Amino acid sequence: MGVPHMSNRSGRERERWSRRGVLTALGVVPAAVVLTGCGDSADASDASASSAPPSARAAAKQATIAVTPADGTTEAGFASPVQVTVTDGTLASVEVTGNDGSTLAGTLNEARTRWTSARNPYSGTKYTVTATTRTGTARTTTFTTRSPGETFVGYFTPEANSTSGVGMPVSIDFTHAVSDRAAVQKAITVTAEPAVEIVGHWFSDTRLDFRPETYWAPGTKITLSLRLKDVQGADGVYGVQSKDVTFHIGREQISTVDLATKEMTVRRAGSTIATYPVSGGDSDHTTWSGIMVISERFKQTRMESSTVGLGDEYDISDVPHAQRLTTSGTFVHGNYWAADSVFGHQNTSHGCVGLHDAKGANDPAVDGYKFYKSSMLGDVVIVKNSGERTVEPSNGLNGWNLSWADWKAGSAV
Repeated sequence: MGVPHMSNRSGRERERWSRRGVLTALGVVPAAVVLTGCGDSADASDASASSAPPSARAAAKQATIAVTPADGTTEAGFASPVQVTVTDGTLASVEVTGNDGSTLAGTLNEARTRWTSARNPYSGTKYTVTATTRTGTARTTTFTTRSPGETFVGYFTPEANSTSGVGMPVSIDFTHAVSDRAAVQKAITVTAEPAVEIVGHWFSDTRLDFRPETYWAPGTKITLSLRLKDVQGADGVYGVQSKDVTFHIGREQISTVDLATKEMTVRRAGSTIATYPVSGGDSDHTTWSGIMVISERFKQTRMESSTVGLGDEYDISDVPHAQRLTTSGTFVHGNYWAADSVFGHQNTSHGCVGLHDAKGANDPAVDGYKFYKSSMLGDVVIVKNSGERTVEPSNGLNGWNLSWADWKAGSAV
Protein backbone atom coordinates (compact mmCIF):
# COMPACT_ATOMS: atom_id res chain seq x y z
CA MET A 1 0.00 0.00 0.00
CA GLY A 2 2.72 2.48 0.90
CA VAL A 3 5.35 1.77 -1.76
CA PRO A 4 3.46 3.06 -4.91
CA HIS A 5 2.69 6.36 -3.16
CA MET A 6 6.33 6.78 -2.20
CA SER A 7 7.63 6.12 -5.69
CA ASN A 8 5.45 8.95 -7.13
CA ARG A 9 6.60 11.62 -4.71
CA SER A 10 9.13 14.32 -5.44
CA GLY A 11 12.73 14.04 -4.16
CA ARG A 12 11.95 16.56 -1.38
CA GLU A 13 8.93 14.52 -0.29
CA ARG A 14 10.97 11.30 -0.27
CA GLU A 15 13.68 13.04 1.73
CA ARG A 16 11.08 14.27 4.25
CA TRP A 17 9.62 10.77 4.63
CA SER A 18 13.10 9.30 5.17
CA ARG A 19 13.87 11.79 7.95
CA ARG A 20 10.59 10.96 9.65
CA GLY A 21 11.43 7.26 9.48
CA VAL A 22 14.77 7.87 11.16
CA LEU A 23 13.22 10.01 13.88
CA THR A 24 10.56 7.40 14.49
CA ALA A 25 13.21 4.69 14.97
CA LEU A 26 14.82 6.90 17.58
CA GLY A 27 11.52 7.27 19.44
CA VAL A 28 11.22 11.05 18.78
CA VAL A 29 8.14 11.11 16.55
CA PRO A 30 4.88 9.48 17.76
CA ALA A 31 3.74 6.34 16.04
CA ALA A 32 0.77 8.24 14.52
CA VAL A 33 3.17 10.33 12.40
CA VAL A 34 4.55 7.20 10.77
CA LEU A 35 1.05 6.24 9.63
CA THR A 36 0.27 9.64 8.04
CA GLY A 37 3.47 9.45 6.03
CA CYS A 38 1.96 6.72 3.85
CA GLY A 39 -0.91 8.82 2.43
CA ASP A 40 -1.60 12.22 0.87
CA SER A 41 -4.03 13.34 3.56
CA ALA A 42 -5.07 12.71 7.14
CA ASP A 43 -8.15 10.87 5.86
CA ALA A 44 -6.00 8.53 3.84
CA SER A 45 -3.79 7.91 6.86
CA ASP A 46 -6.76 7.06 9.07
CA ALA A 47 -8.05 4.66 6.46
CA SER A 48 -4.67 2.97 6.19
CA ALA A 49 -4.36 2.61 9.95
CA SER A 50 -7.84 1.19 10.41
CA SER A 51 -7.44 -1.29 7.56
CA ALA A 52 -4.05 -2.64 8.79
CA PRO A 53 -4.16 -5.91 10.74
CA PRO A 54 -3.73 -5.61 14.56
CA SER A 55 -0.29 -7.24 14.41
CA ALA A 56 0.95 -4.60 12.02
CA ARG A 57 -0.39 -1.78 14.17
CA ALA A 58 1.35 -3.28 17.25
CA ALA A 59 4.64 -3.63 15.36
CA ALA A 60 4.50 0.04 14.42
CA LYS A 61 4.59 1.10 18.09
CA GLN A 62 7.93 1.88 19.67
CA ALA A 63 8.88 -0.62 22.42
CA THR A 64 9.70 0.99 25.78
CA ILE A 65 12.15 -0.72 28.14
CA ALA A 66 12.19 0.05 31.85
CA VAL A 67 14.77 -1.17 34.39
CA THR A 68 14.51 -1.37 38.18
CA PRO A 69 16.64 -0.02 39.89
CA ALA A 70 16.44 3.05 37.69
CA ASP A 71 19.29 4.18 35.47
CA GLY A 72 21.92 6.16 37.34
CA THR A 73 20.85 5.13 40.85
CA THR A 74 23.89 5.31 43.14
CA GLU A 75 22.46 4.01 46.42
CA ALA A 76 20.22 1.21 45.18
CA GLY A 77 18.97 -1.40 47.60
CA PHE A 78 20.27 -4.97 47.38
CA ALA A 79 17.37 -6.77 49.06
CA SER A 80 15.23 -7.07 45.91
CA PRO A 81 15.84 -8.62 42.47
CA VAL A 82 16.56 -6.62 39.33
CA GLN A 83 13.59 -6.30 36.98
CA VAL A 84 13.38 -5.37 33.30
CA THR A 85 9.99 -4.73 31.69
CA VAL A 86 8.91 -3.80 28.19
CA THR A 87 5.71 -2.26 26.85
CA ASP A 88 4.65 -2.51 23.21
CA GLY A 89 7.13 -5.28 22.59
CA THR A 90 8.72 -8.50 23.85
CA LEU A 91 12.15 -9.07 25.32
CA ALA A 92 14.77 -11.03 23.41
CA SER A 93 17.66 -10.89 25.88
CA VAL A 94 18.76 -9.33 29.15
CA GLU A 95 22.32 -9.23 30.50
CA VAL A 96 23.26 -7.91 33.94
CA THR A 97 26.97 -7.67 34.77
CA GLY A 98 28.66 -6.37 37.89
CA ASN A 99 31.96 -4.55 38.02
CA ASP A 100 33.24 -7.42 40.18
CA GLY A 101 32.84 -9.79 37.23
CA SER A 102 29.68 -11.40 38.57
CA THR A 103 26.54 -11.81 36.48
CA LEU A 104 22.88 -12.07 37.36
CA ALA A 105 20.90 -14.79 35.66
CA GLY A 106 17.15 -14.45 35.43
CA THR A 107 13.90 -15.65 33.91
CA LEU A 108 11.26 -14.22 31.59
CA ASN A 109 7.56 -14.41 32.20
CA GLU A 110 5.44 -16.32 29.69
CA ALA A 111 4.60 -13.19 27.69
CA ARG A 112 8.30 -12.19 27.57
CA THR A 113 7.43 -8.74 28.85
CA ARG A 114 9.16 -9.01 32.22
CA TRP A 115 12.58 -10.35 33.24
CA THR A 116 13.45 -10.93 36.91
CA SER A 117 16.89 -11.79 38.26
CA ALA A 118 17.16 -15.15 40.01
CA ARG A 119 18.91 -13.56 43.01
CA ASN A 120 19.37 -10.10 44.40
CA PRO A 121 22.30 -7.93 43.32
CA TYR A 122 25.32 -7.78 45.60
CA SER A 123 25.90 -4.78 47.82
CA GLY A 124 28.54 -2.19 46.93
CA THR A 125 28.57 -3.20 43.26
CA LYS A 126 28.04 -1.28 40.01
CA TYR A 127 25.85 -3.12 37.51
CA THR A 128 25.31 -2.66 33.80
CA VAL A 129 21.99 -3.83 32.35
CA THR A 130 21.60 -4.40 28.61
CA ALA A 131 18.15 -5.33 27.34
CA THR A 132 17.04 -5.98 23.75
CA THR A 133 13.61 -6.56 22.29
CA ARG A 134 12.74 -8.93 19.47
CA THR A 135 12.28 -5.97 17.12
CA GLY A 136 15.77 -4.69 17.84
CA THR A 137 15.07 -1.95 20.37
CA ALA A 138 17.89 -1.89 22.92
CA ARG A 139 18.60 -0.10 26.15
CA THR A 140 21.65 -0.02 28.45
CA THR A 141 21.45 1.32 32.00
CA THR A 142 23.67 1.31 35.08
CA PHE A 143 23.07 1.42 38.81
CA THR A 144 25.21 1.02 41.92
CA THR A 145 24.03 -0.73 45.06
CA ARG A 146 24.74 0.74 48.46
CA SER A 147 27.22 -0.81 50.85
CA PRO A 148 25.87 -2.48 53.99
CA GLY A 149 26.35 -0.68 57.29
CA GLU A 150 27.29 -3.35 59.81
CA THR A 151 28.51 -6.80 58.76
CA PHE A 152 29.20 -10.25 60.19
CA VAL A 153 31.26 -13.28 59.22
CA GLY A 154 31.26 -16.90 60.30
CA TYR A 155 34.51 -18.52 61.45
CA PHE A 156 34.36 -22.23 60.73
CA THR A 157 35.91 -25.38 62.16
CA PRO A 158 37.67 -27.47 60.89
CA GLU A 159 40.14 -25.60 58.70
CA ALA A 160 39.74 -25.68 54.93
CA ASN A 161 41.37 -28.68 53.24
CA SER A 162 42.13 -30.32 56.59
CA THR A 163 41.67 -33.98 57.53
CA SER A 164 39.94 -34.79 60.82
CA GLY A 165 38.66 -37.71 62.83
CA VAL A 166 35.14 -39.10 62.44
CA GLY A 167 33.74 -37.03 65.32
CA MET A 168 34.54 -33.59 63.88
CA PRO A 169 31.39 -31.49 63.38
CA VAL A 170 31.26 -28.43 61.14
CA SER A 171 31.05 -25.61 63.67
CA ILE A 172 30.50 -21.95 62.78
CA ASP A 173 30.98 -19.04 65.17
CA PHE A 174 29.49 -15.71 64.04
CA THR A 175 31.00 -12.34 64.87
CA HIS A 176 27.58 -10.81 65.53
CA ALA A 177 24.52 -12.21 67.26
CA VAL A 178 22.06 -13.66 64.73
CA SER A 179 18.39 -12.89 65.23
CA ASP A 180 17.13 -14.29 61.93
CA ARG A 181 18.47 -17.80 62.38
CA ALA A 182 16.37 -19.25 59.56
CA ALA A 183 17.73 -16.79 56.98
CA VAL A 184 21.31 -17.45 57.98
CA GLN A 185 20.93 -21.23 58.16
CA LYS A 186 19.26 -21.32 54.74
CA ALA A 187 22.32 -19.55 53.35
CA ILE A 188 24.64 -22.31 54.62
CA THR A 189 24.71 -25.85 53.27
CA VAL A 190 26.89 -28.79 54.29
CA THR A 191 27.04 -31.80 51.97
CA ALA A 192 28.99 -35.04 52.13
CA GLU A 193 30.38 -37.65 49.76
CA PRO A 194 29.21 -40.35 50.37
CA ALA A 195 25.88 -38.61 50.90
CA VAL A 196 24.30 -38.54 54.34
CA GLU A 197 21.65 -36.38 55.99
CA ILE A 198 23.30 -33.41 57.71
CA VAL A 199 21.39 -31.07 60.02
CA GLY A 200 22.30 -27.78 61.66
CA HIS A 201 21.83 -27.07 65.37
CA TRP A 202 21.98 -23.64 67.03
CA PHE A 203 23.77 -23.70 70.38
CA SER A 204 23.42 -19.92 70.74
CA ASP A 205 22.78 -16.84 68.61
CA THR A 206 26.46 -16.88 67.61
CA ARG A 207 27.10 -20.61 67.09
CA LEU A 208 25.69 -23.07 64.53
CA ASP A 209 27.02 -26.65 64.23
CA PHE A 210 26.30 -29.30 61.58
CA ARG A 211 26.57 -33.10 61.94
CA PRO A 212 25.02 -36.33 60.68
CA GLU A 213 23.09 -38.74 62.89
CA THR A 214 26.15 -40.90 63.57
CA TYR A 215 29.88 -40.33 63.17
CA TRP A 216 31.13 -39.57 59.66
CA ALA A 217 32.21 -42.52 57.54
CA PRO A 218 36.02 -42.70 57.15
CA GLY A 219 37.13 -41.07 53.92
CA THR A 220 34.14 -38.72 53.68
CA LYS A 221 34.56 -35.48 51.75
CA ILE A 222 32.59 -32.61 53.31
CA THR A 223 31.76 -29.36 51.51
CA LEU A 224 30.67 -26.24 53.35
CA SER A 225 28.93 -23.67 51.13
CA LEU A 226 28.59 -20.21 52.63
CA ARG A 227 26.19 -17.90 50.78
CA LEU A 228 26.00 -15.27 53.50
CA LYS A 229 26.79 -12.21 51.40
CA ASP A 230 24.03 -9.66 51.92
CA VAL A 231 21.98 -12.03 54.08
CA GLN A 232 20.49 -10.00 56.93
CA GLY A 233 21.38 -11.83 60.11
CA ALA A 234 20.06 -9.11 62.42
CA ASP A 235 18.48 -5.71 61.93
CA GLY A 236 20.85 -3.77 59.65
CA VAL A 237 23.61 -6.40 59.92
CA TYR A 238 24.56 -8.31 56.76
CA GLY A 239 26.85 -11.21 55.93
CA VAL A 240 29.82 -10.78 53.60
CA GLN A 241 30.95 -14.34 52.75
CA SER A 242 30.29 -16.26 49.56
CA LYS A 243 32.63 -19.23 49.34
CA ASP A 244 32.93 -23.01 49.31
CA VAL A 245 35.39 -24.93 51.46
CA THR A 246 36.08 -28.65 51.75
CA PHE A 247 37.20 -30.90 54.59
CA HIS A 248 38.07 -34.57 54.72
CA ILE A 249 37.51 -37.30 57.26
CA GLY A 250 40.40 -39.67 57.90
CA ARG A 251 40.45 -43.01 59.69
CA GLU A 252 38.14 -43.84 62.55
CA GLN A 253 39.70 -43.76 66.04
CA ILE A 254 37.54 -43.91 69.16
CA SER A 255 39.11 -44.03 72.62
CA THR A 256 37.14 -45.00 75.73
CA VAL A 257 38.33 -43.90 79.18
CA ASP A 258 36.91 -45.95 82.05
CA LEU A 259 37.72 -44.14 85.27
CA ALA A 260 36.47 -47.06 87.35
CA THR A 261 39.25 -49.26 85.94
CA LYS A 262 41.47 -46.23 85.22
CA GLU A 263 42.24 -47.49 81.74
CA MET A 264 41.88 -46.07 78.25
CA THR A 265 41.19 -48.38 75.31
CA VAL A 266 42.02 -47.09 71.84
CA ARG A 267 40.13 -48.66 68.94
CA ARG A 268 40.78 -47.95 65.29
CA ALA A 269 38.33 -49.16 62.64
CA GLY A 270 36.75 -51.36 65.30
CA SER A 271 39.95 -53.06 66.45
CA THR A 272 41.85 -52.35 69.67
CA ILE A 273 45.28 -50.89 68.91
CA ALA A 274 46.36 -49.85 72.42
CA THR A 275 45.42 -49.72 76.09
CA TYR A 276 46.91 -47.17 78.50
CA PRO A 277 46.70 -46.79 82.29
CA VAL A 278 45.35 -43.34 83.12
CA SER A 279 44.52 -41.06 86.03
CA GLY A 280 41.32 -38.96 86.01
CA GLY A 281 39.83 -36.27 88.18
CA ASP A 282 39.77 -36.85 91.93
CA SER A 283 36.59 -36.80 94.02
CA ASP A 284 36.71 -33.00 94.35
CA HIS A 285 37.45 -32.36 90.67
CA THR A 286 35.60 -35.07 88.78
CA THR A 287 36.09 -35.45 85.04
CA TRP A 288 33.17 -34.78 82.70
CA SER A 289 31.58 -37.95 81.38
CA GLY A 290 30.19 -38.42 77.87
CA ILE A 291 31.34 -38.16 74.28
CA MET A 292 34.05 -35.59 73.65
CA VAL A 293 35.95 -34.60 70.51
CA ILE A 294 39.57 -33.48 70.33
CA SER A 295 39.39 -29.81 69.31
CA GLU A 296 42.98 -28.60 69.87
CA ARG A 297 46.38 -30.27 70.09
CA PHE A 298 49.63 -28.99 71.66
CA LYS A 299 52.96 -30.75 71.90
CA GLN A 300 53.51 -28.62 75.02
CA THR A 301 51.37 -25.97 76.65
CA ARG A 302 51.04 -24.01 79.87
CA MET A 303 48.20 -24.88 82.25
CA GLU A 304 47.18 -22.50 85.04
CA SER A 305 44.48 -23.29 87.59
CA SER A 306 43.37 -19.65 87.66
CA THR A 307 42.07 -19.95 84.08
CA VAL A 308 39.57 -22.63 85.12
CA GLY A 309 38.42 -21.10 88.35
CA LEU A 310 40.70 -23.04 90.71
CA GLY A 311 42.74 -20.17 92.11
CA ASP A 312 46.50 -20.79 92.38
CA GLU A 313 46.43 -24.56 92.84
CA TYR A 314 48.79 -25.21 89.93
CA ASP A 315 50.79 -23.50 87.18
CA ILE A 316 52.67 -25.88 84.89
CA SER A 317 54.47 -24.25 81.98
CA ASP A 318 55.28 -27.35 79.94
CA VAL A 319 52.43 -29.86 80.06
CA PRO A 320 53.29 -32.39 77.33
CA HIS A 321 51.02 -33.77 74.61
CA ALA A 322 47.87 -31.87 75.57
CA GLN A 323 44.68 -32.44 73.59
CA ARG A 324 41.63 -30.33 74.41
CA LEU A 325 38.27 -32.02 75.04
CA THR A 326 36.17 -29.12 76.36
CA THR A 327 36.13 -25.35 76.12
CA SER A 328 36.05 -25.20 79.92
CA GLY A 329 39.51 -26.76 80.20
CA THR A 330 39.32 -30.55 80.11
CA PHE A 331 42.30 -32.15 78.36
CA VAL A 332 43.76 -35.59 77.84
CA HIS A 333 47.46 -34.97 78.31
CA GLY A 334 50.80 -36.32 79.38
CA ASN A 335 51.90 -36.09 83.01
CA TYR A 336 55.57 -36.22 84.07
CA TRP A 337 55.21 -34.89 87.63
CA ALA A 338 53.15 -37.76 89.09
CA ALA A 339 54.67 -41.10 90.13
CA ASP A 340 54.30 -43.98 87.68
CA SER A 341 52.28 -45.85 90.30
CA VAL A 342 49.43 -43.32 90.01
CA PHE A 343 48.44 -44.29 86.47
CA GLY A 344 45.98 -47.13 86.41
CA HIS A 345 45.48 -46.96 90.18
CA GLN A 346 44.41 -43.51 91.37
CA ASN A 347 42.36 -40.59 90.08
CA THR A 348 44.37 -37.60 91.23
CA SER A 349 43.93 -34.84 88.63
CA HIS A 350 41.90 -31.62 88.66
CA GLY A 351 39.56 -33.03 86.02
CA CYS A 352 41.83 -33.91 83.10
CA VAL A 353 42.74 -37.38 81.90
CA GLY A 354 46.46 -37.98 82.38
CA LEU A 355 48.88 -40.49 80.87
CA HIS A 356 52.45 -41.18 81.96
CA ASP A 357 54.84 -38.93 80.07
CA ALA A 358 58.33 -37.40 80.15
CA LYS A 359 59.38 -33.78 80.62
CA GLY A 360 60.19 -32.17 77.29
CA ALA A 361 57.62 -34.21 75.29
CA ASN A 362 60.30 -36.02 73.26
CA ASP A 363 60.34 -39.54 74.67
CA PRO A 364 58.61 -41.89 72.18
CA ALA A 365 58.57 -44.73 74.72
CA VAL A 366 56.00 -43.17 77.09
CA ASP A 367 52.23 -43.50 76.83
CA GLY A 368 51.52 -39.78 76.56
CA TYR A 369 53.75 -39.53 73.50
CA LYS A 370 52.27 -42.65 71.88
CA PHE A 371 48.67 -41.60 72.29
CA TYR A 372 49.37 -38.10 71.03
CA LYS A 373 51.13 -39.42 67.92
CA SER A 374 48.21 -41.75 67.16
CA SER A 375 45.57 -39.00 67.47
CA MET A 376 44.22 -36.21 65.30
CA LEU A 377 41.71 -33.37 65.60
CA GLY A 378 38.20 -34.74 65.50
CA ASP A 379 38.99 -38.04 67.20
CA VAL A 380 36.40 -39.21 69.71
CA VAL A 381 37.22 -39.71 73.40
CA ILE A 382 34.46 -41.23 75.54
CA VAL A 383 34.67 -40.93 79.32
CA LYS A 384 32.58 -43.15 81.60
CA ASN A 385 32.36 -43.98 85.31
CA SER A 386 33.85 -40.63 86.25
CA GLY A 387 31.33 -39.72 88.94
CA GLU A 388 30.42 -36.60 87.00
CA ARG A 389 27.40 -35.76 84.82
CA THR A 390 27.51 -35.74 81.03
CA VAL A 391 29.30 -32.77 79.54
CA GLU A 392 27.16 -30.03 78.02
CA PRO A 393 26.99 -30.54 74.22
CA SER A 394 28.04 -26.91 73.68
CA ASN A 395 31.12 -27.27 75.90
CA GLY A 396 33.56 -27.98 73.08
CA LEU A 397 32.66 -29.85 69.90
CA ASN A 398 30.54 -32.28 71.85
CA GLY A 399 27.14 -32.24 70.15
CA TRP A 400 27.21 -36.05 69.90
CA ASN A 401 25.80 -36.12 73.43
CA LEU A 402 22.45 -35.00 72.00
CA SER A 403 20.05 -37.56 70.56
CA TRP A 404 19.28 -37.17 66.86
CA ALA A 405 15.78 -35.93 67.70
CA ASP A 406 17.13 -33.32 70.12
CA TRP A 407 19.77 -32.28 67.62
CA LYS A 408 17.21 -31.74 64.86
CA ALA A 409 15.02 -29.78 67.25
CA GLY A 410 17.77 -27.14 67.36
CA SER A 411 17.52 -26.43 63.63
CA ALA A 412 15.91 -23.21 62.44
CA VAL A 413 14.79 -24.60 59.06
